[in-house]
Amino acid sequence: MRFRGRAKHGTPSADAPPAAQPPAEAAPAGPPPVLVIDALGRKCPIPIIMLAERIREVPVGQVVAVLADDAAARTDVPAWCRMKSQDFVREETLGQGGWGFHIRRTY
Repeated sequence: MRFRGRAKHGTPSADAPPAAQPPAEAAPAGPPPVLVIDALGRKCPIPIIMLAERIREVPVGQVVAVLADDAAARTDVPAWCRMKSQDFVREETLGQGGWGFHIRRTY
């Protein structure tokens, strides 16, 4: 059985959309971090503890990045930001695995 939009042997069908081009490398959104905390390979709650200990090194209004590969950090970092009234700027996926979490210090 053949589905609409699929062709045999990898050839595009007449009604298939043109092949998408790979996305161009986009510049990261927002300001670059003043401090990068490498918590790769560390399990919860160590990335949060490292962030809490070092955020005071960043001037108010500036951004700190936390690199972590523990899946719990994806919920823990934004939750910590809400609890501590810090701005969670964004999450980005790292090429080597894990995520980069950008936090703006508010006080």
